Amino acid sequence: MSRNALTQDSILTMATIKPEQVRDRQESSSLARSKASRWNTKDLGKRVGVDVASAATAGALTCPLITIIDRAIMEKASKGFPISQTINTCLRSMVARPSAFFLGTPFLLIYTLYTSTYLTANTIDTLRSMTHNEHYNTIDTGLPKFFATTIVNMAICVYKDARFAKMFGASPPSTQIRPTINTSPTRQFTPRAPVPTPALQIPKTSYALFCLRDSITIWASFNIPSLLAPSVPDFIASSPHMKASLAQFACPAAMQFASTPLHLLGLDLYNRQPAGGLRWTERLARIRRDYVPSCFARMGKIVPAYGVGGVVNVRMRDYLMRRVEGN
Repeated sequence: MSRNALTQDSILTMATIKPEQVRDRQESSSLARSKASRWNTKDLGKRVGVDVASAATAGALTCPLITIIDRAIMEKASKGFPISQTINTCLRSMVARPSAFFLGTPFLLIYTLYTSTYLTANTIDTLRSMTHNEHYNTIDTGLPKFFATTIVNMAICVYKDARFAKMFGASPPSTQIRPTINTSPTRQFTPRAPVPTPALQIPKTSYALFCLRDSITIWASFNIPSLLAPSVPDFIASSPHMKASLAQFACPAAMQFASTPLHLLGLDLYNRQPAGGLRWTERLARIRRDYVPSCFARMGKIVPAYGVGGVVNVRMRDYLMRRVEGN
């Protein structure tokens, strides 16, 4: 065959193959674009219902104990009451008058706080699986979940702390009644109207410390466990579920060693507001006094909140989501 014939045959072959390759590439790119643009909205209403049910159940199981421990920490920092004394008193009150406990302001504040936090984390995962057309158990460990859960938790928690500080914290000095002396010959004392005492205000520094404390706790509860779980040694936990549960319990608890001083300082700035202020050495002495019992008490609160509550929320959501997808 001549060289010209070979050249013509090669040109014809390339002309035949090139359009096919271009067509394949166009089809693959169009499929990728359609997959990227297609949202996973199947059973979206049921999935949102699962998120709500899981968060509400986790909150109901953990918030009674959290309410009692939170009050005990407040009264320890403000009035010096032993934490065990307040816990025993609240437990007896909860058993004797359950309706007053579960319908009271302290429990409703705590329940709103943690249920809203669980629900926000669930919603972020559901939104990611919907917008990225991924499986329901796709976990978002990045900044969107951190910022969303932090904003929701911080807004409610700071309000809750302010209410708890006013309910269980230091009380302003009692109202004084100053007598006046009557200059009449009878020399009788005439009482003067009571002098109102201004209520204590939450300092802005306390709000800032509470916000920093909550940011640390949220990061350790919703972002770090999923990143740390694969690194748990096999001799400690063998299955992925055990590693995830262990990390979910350990990370929030360990972070209390760092966040407890912030919590105690914020409370002390509110509880002790003398006119001339206090030296930092005096405040540090109070923090050292309350650090160990408050730290372990906060662990006893955080472990149910983000350990037990977090595991219940994740496991229940996983179980119900598999039921929804099975339908």
